[in-house]
Amino acid sequence: MGEPFLIGDAMTGGYGSVDILHDCTVAVEKGEIAVIVGPNGAGKSTAMKAVFGMLNLRGGSVRLDGVDITALSPQDRVAEGMAFVPQTSNVFTSLSVEENLEMGAFLRRDDISATMNQVYDLFPILRDKRRQAAGELSGGQRQQVAVGRALMTQPKVLMLDEPTAGVSPIVMDELFDRIIEVARTGISILMVEQNARQALEIADKGYVLVQGRNAFTGTGTELLADPEVRKSFLGG
Repeated sequence: MGEPFLIGDAMTGGYGSVDILHDCTVAVEKGEIAVIVGPNGAGKSTAMKAVFGMLNLRGGSVRLDGVDITALSPQDRVAEGMAFVPQTSNVFTSLSVEENLEMGAFLRRDDISATMNQVYDLFPILRDKRRQAAGELSGGQRQQVAVGRALMTQPKVLMLDEPTAGVSPIVMDELFDRIIEVARTGISILMVEQNARQALEIADKGYVLVQGRNAFTGTGTELLADPEVRKSFLGG
């Protein structure tokens, strides 16, 4: 078995002098969905940010397609094919939906219209509202704009920090369906999710973090079936 397409390997680090991650490993294969779950304060978003280069690691490394990218800035990681959608403040509220998507393509020098159409096919509501200010949209629609904008970079890896936070169960199911569709195009998806059970149902790989450490790792199906995981993290 070769190395995963993207791996944050044995990462130790945090903010300032306090380590939040302790020898933590998360990885995702090409075209697969990996989810990071665990209790509040477990370091889930920190692990995601570490993979994207938003905090300094004191130990471990990040590798993309076999290349060590640990020293690269987040901007340089975007140029290498990584896209990150933060949980909050992830759209330009005063810009229209279409302008938001165009902002996502700022690194590109080619014709973006085909990618724009792919995003509209994935999220038809955005095509209908493309002239509307993103700030006027519902929470679920804003998330679609944020994911769509990330897809405009034509990423190899899409990283989502709690994409379903604050949306209704119906919208959550729909977002998860779209995420599955994105993965089927060959894009790797690494996401942090509070709705652990639903996230593991669509995950090829799951990581349960506790206090910045790997507590359980397995396929989504394995973790959902693990009595210890169910009792501790999925409510029985």
